[in-house]
Amino acid sequence: MNDSTAEASVRPRTIITADPELDDLNSMIRFLLYTNEVEVAGLVYASSQFHWRGDGQGTRFFLPDREYAEPQTSWRWAPGERFIDDAVDAYTAVYENLAVHDPRYPTPAALRAVVREGNVDFEGDTSRETPGSQLIAAVLLDERTDPVHLQMWAGPSTVARALMSIEERFADTAEWSAVHAAVSAKAIITKFASQDATYDDYIAPHWPDIRVVEVATMGWGYMIRRVLPEADASLISADWLRANVTSVGPLGARYRVWGDGRQMVPGDTTDYFHLSGLTADELRAQGYQVWIDPQKAGEWISEGDSTNMLNLIVPGLRGHEHPSYGGWGGYAARTDDGADTWAIADSAFGGRGDERSVMRWFADAQTDFAARLQWSVSGSFEEVNHHPKLHVDRCDIDVSLGERVELRAQASDPDGDAVTVRWWHDAAASTVTGDPVVSAAGEIASVVIPATARPGDTIHIIAEAEDDAPHPLKSYQRVILTVRS
Repeated sequence: MNDSTAEASVRPRTIITADPELDDLNSMIRFLLYTNEVEVAGLVYASSQFHWRGDGQGTRFFLPDREYAEPQTSWRWAPGERFIDDAVDAYTAVYENLAVHDPRYPTPAALRAVVREGNVDFEGDTSRETPGSQLIAAVLLDERTDPVHLQMWAGPSTVARALMSIEERFADTAEWSAVHAAVSAKAIITKFASQDATYDDYIAPHWPDIRVVEVATMGWGYMIRRVLPEADASLISADWLRANVTSVGPLGARYRVWGDGRQMVPGDTTDYFHLSGLTADELRAQGYQVWIDPQKAGEWISEGDSTNMLNLIVPGLRGHEHPSYGGWGGYAARTDDGADTWAIADSAFGGRGDERSVMRWFADAQTDFAARLQWSVSGSFEEVNHHPKLHVDRCDIDVSLGERVELRAQASDPDGDAVTVRWWHDAAASTVTGDPVVSAAGEIASVVIPATARPGDTIHIIAEAEDDAPHPLKSYQRVILTVRS
C-alpha cells in the first residue's frame, strides 16, 4: 500500500501584493498572525483600478470607463503610503510575545527585508521594473522548485511586470523553453478578480500554464452579510470585535471597523466607513459615493482579500496542495478560462452559489484569529490557549472497492486540556459517487470504500481535534483515499 504523510516540513511559500484599501489592511493584520504557518517571500505594495499613486510628475491619468469625470494625478493613494510597513511595525511591537507561543514566527527584520514597492504609479502600469517586480522575478527564478503562491490582493500589474522581465531576459535564448516551463510550474496565482487589465492582456496569453485560482467571494468582504449564516452573525458584531480584536494590542488596534474615525486616504469620497449614524442618503448629501449600506459603529467592514490566504494558513487541511481540496477559503472547481484555471465553486459572485464551502469555516477562523491576538499580548505560554496537537498515521492511501480502511490519530494538548477527535467525510472535495461509510470512535476511524467508486476517485476524510478550553481551538488533518486503477 502506497501510504505517505501529509505533514510537510516545508511551509507554503507566498508573496502578497496589496493596495491601500482598508480590507487589504485588515487582511494583512490577520495574515501577520499566521506567518508562523507560511514562508513569507514578499510583501509588495501594488496598484489597481481602485488605487494608484501617480508618478509624482503631475501626469494626469484617465480611463473612460471610470466613474470619476476628470483625469487624476493619483487615485485614492495617500502621500507616503505605508500601510504594510505600519502593520509590520505593529507586529514588531508584539513579536516577542508571539515567539513565546510559536518560535516559527519570523523576526520583524525578516519581514521588513521582503517589503517592496511594486508597480504603483498607475493602473496596469508595466512600463518599468520596480523593486517589487524584481523581488517576484528573483523568487520565481531561484533554485527552489516548490510552489510560490502569488497572492493578488490588488491588480496583477506587478506580477505581470515580473513575468515580462523574465520573458525579456530569456525569450531569445536557448534556455527560454525550460525557464518558461519551470516558472509556469512554480507560480500559483490567486486573485480577487482582475483589478487591472494586465492579467487578461499579458499573463493569460503569455503564461497560459500557470495555475490561477479566482477567489472572489462575498464572504469575508464588504458584502459578507448576504452570505453569513445567522448563527455566526455575532462574530462580525461591534461587541465581538471590540472584545476580541480592536481592544487587543497593537495589531488589533489597527484593525478597521465601521465608525472608527479613520480613512485610508483623507477626503476619499468612496470611503465613508469612518462615519456612523448616518443614512445612505445623508452620506450622499455630504458628497460620498455610497456603494454599500452603512452599518453600526464598531461592526465588521471587510477582509475581502483574505480568501487569497485562507487555504494556505491551515496546513493540515492541505488546501494549498490543490484548489479542489478546499479549506477555510472554500474549495475551487475548474473553469474554461485556461489550461489550469479555477474559481471558488460556490461563490455568490455572478449568482453561482451560497458560499457554504467558505462560510462553514467562518466561526473556526474568527475564534482562531481571536486566540492569536491573545498570543500577541501575552508573554506567558500558560496564560492563553493553544491548538491541540494532531497526528494521523496515514494521510495518502491507495484503496480498493469495498475495502475497509482504518485510520488512527494521536491527539494531545499543550495546555493539558481534554481533546475530542471527530472524523467526517468532506463530500465537496471528494470525487467518489456514493457516500463512504465512516465509523469513528475517538482517535480511530474506519472508512468503507463504496462499490460505486471508480478508478482514480478520491475520498477526503477530515480529522478534527478540538480542546475543551473556555474558548476552544481546533486542529485538522485531511486524509485522501484514492481508488486504485
